Amino acid sequence: MPNNAQPHVALLASPGMGHLIPIIELGKRMVSHHEFHVTIFFVASDHSSITSLLKSPTPHNLDIVALPFVDISGLIEPNTRLVTKLLVIMRESLPSLRSSIAAMKIRPTALIVDLFGADAFEIAQEFGMLKYVFVTTNAWFLAVIFHSSSLDKQVILEGHVKGQKPLKIPGCKSLFFKDTLESLHDIDSVDESEFIGTKMTKSNGILINTWQDLESSTIEALRDNNYLGGLIKVPIYPIGPLVRQEGKQVLDKQVKQWLDKQPIESVIYVSFGSGGTLSAKQMTELAWGLEQSQRKFIWVVRPPSNNALGSYFTIGKTDGDGTPDYLPQGFFTRTKDIGLVIPMWAPQAQILSHPSVGGFLSHCGWNSTLESITNGVPIIAWPLYAEQKMNAAMLTEDFEIAVRPKVSTTEEIVGRGEIEGMVRMMMADKEGHAMKNIVKELKQNAEKALDKGGSSYNSLSQVAQDCLHHLQV
Repeated sequence: MPNNAQPHVALLASPGMGHLIPIIELGKRMVSHHEFHVTIFFVASDHSSITSLLKSPTPHNLDIVALPFVDISGLIEPNTRLVTKLLVIMRESLPSLRSSIAAMKIRPTALIVDLFGADAFEIAQEFGMLKYVFVTTNAWFLAVIFHSSSLDKQVILEGHVKGQKPLKIPGCKSLFFKDTLESLHDIDSVDESEFIGTKMTKSNGILINTWQDLESSTIEALRDNNYLGGLIKVPIYPIGPLVRQEGKQVLDKQVKQWLDKQPIESVIYVSFGSGGTLSAKQMTELAWGLEQSQRKFIWVVRPPSNNALGSYFTIGKTDGDGTPDYLPQGFFTRTKDIGLVIPMWAPQAQILSHPSVGGFLSHCGWNSTLESITNGVPIIAWPLYAEQKMNAAMLTEDFEIAVRPKVSTTEEIVGRGEIEGMVRMMMADKEGHAMKNIVKELKQNAEKALDKGGSSYNSLSQVAQDCLHHLQV
């Protein structure tokens, strides 16, 4: 229960682990480092995520409240885009959020929402709360959202999409068409970006899950009125990297024993996030590429799907050694000395923090990217959807801690030969060694940002001071 002298902040997370994980980590950090009382409201998309979340241990002064599941099937079309679905879900959840806040004896001083929850600002306004947006991805993504929302939609469609010309972002890295956001491909999606951007300008500030040194020029452009600051008009607070702490996850005994036997930095971890899947043909090529590389690997395997966002269905038939029918026959037998296959899910933070892991073949979701950097692990970038191609571009071109297939991972099949070559380069060649040195420097830099007196610590301290001042007014 919060007290009258302590800032009480409400956090609102939209469905999806990519939004929920950083929101929870932000809540933990506000409690443990800045003496907040925090209530996290989250809108669950399924019962299992509610159950797993409520079982997770949380610190004192952090409460987690699941808002009732909302059925939006009558409000959308079958082919409605994910962004639209999320906005509708969050809008339909507002009555539950309002009644929950109204029932609190000590109401929150501030409301912090992710990109899809800004409609809740009307509730914050009603109860006299400060309003913040937490961008759970990076500063470059935010810059693209704001700049694209300020342009004529036809300019984007004719020049950037149809003409495939780079989208120039004032003061920032240009966005090449091959890395562009899916949401820039049609007018309705651009309208949604404009809607989200407009809502953010009505806030008291924007928190971003990045840190000053990682994206210094982009962050400055977001603040500078000569570049994007004039569009944004509110303070920018880089407060990251906020990632899952490995100590809270349990590493399976078999996985731990296998990793403990491997040489330092000899294992490549392969995972496409909580929702990413590959086609059957791509799964086959990846399996052969890993096998032919003859490098140690841990692969989190999900059944194939032609939809990169994934469809979780029951594993099919297996052959004699237990290999599922969507992997090459006899794969388990041939790779038993070099590989470990884990079905569906693995405690990623624990695996990445293990000394034996020296590379990460990843979909480049921002949570996974930050977990890799904060554990000093370089990346084979394999983007699938959302802003992941932008992340892959930053990792390879700006940070120089990743290698990327020559073909588009969203439109073409990456062949086994190229996969084998990338794994060997990452794990054994000079280029891979250079990437490891750079990412270890970034890891140390990230730790400094979060330490007391660091740039991210100070950014969140400023938010805390604003909340305390608002409480006392």
